[in-house]
Amino acid sequence: MDLGYAGKTVVITGASRGLGRACAEGFAREKANLHLVARSGAVLEEAKAELTKAYGIAVSIQVEDIASSGSAQRIHAACPDADVLVNNAGGIKRGELLELDEPAWRQAWELKVFGYVNLTREYYRVMTARKSGVILNVVGLAGIKHQYEYAAGSMGNAALGAFTRTIGSESPKFGVRVLGVNPGWVDTARGIPLMEKYAQKIFGDPTRWRDVIGTWGLARFIEPAELADTVVYLASSRASAISGEVVNVDLGFNANNYHMSPLNA
Repeated sequence: MDLGYAGKTVVITGASRGLGRACAEGFAREKANLHLVARSGAVLEEAKAELTKAYGIAVSIQVEDIASSGSAQRIHAACPDADVLVNNAGGIKRGELLELDEPAWRQAWELKVFGYVNLTREYYRVMTARKSGVILNVVGLAGIKHQYEYAAGSMGNAALGAFTRTIGSESPKFGVRVLGVNPGWVDTARGIPLMEKYAQKIFGDPTRWRDVIGTWGLARFIEPAELADTVVYLASSRASAISGEVVNVDLGFNANNYHMSPLNA
């Protein structure tokens, strides 16, 4: 299936590893040109070399901390004519209400919440003026499956879900689609250590992390490529009827009666 990305440019934040890197691979496979943003210059250089060699596309990179003041303006200035923006950067620190102080909350939201909002504002202004473009936000299932021990993340993701639906409900009037995905538990460097921690609390044995997943009825992690394939499709013209929605990519987790926390399983 031709998704129509040849000659188009996609900006991806948090693109050096994990979900962002998988999304870069997915768009590159469809012959889109890429502008990859992350904090690690060495890893970005590696990704650029690999993607350029494998797919023969144009890849530019930018070392940038999305949480820093003026980062959205600098990213837009470096790649002003993007057809697709994928907001992906940022992991919010886990912790209960009293475990995270005010600086920790503000730091987390500066990166993922305001980072998304600020970059969306920069590209939305240009996209609506030319009447074309797609903005896709990688949010997180905790925004609808709230977790007590992930207070800042649950609230931040809920805010981003509302942000996506709010903007995406009107943006098609201006030729722009704004939508998102809620990943469930994805097989990344962050996922397994967290499951090991839960397994220690539940079973007293961190090596039993697969049993934690089993208590939810999931049986396995989601592969990064599975999420990336969904992102690539949703941002394409083949999904032109979708805006103002946040699609759950979670192996049916939200459709079942499971809570995100295995401590409550």
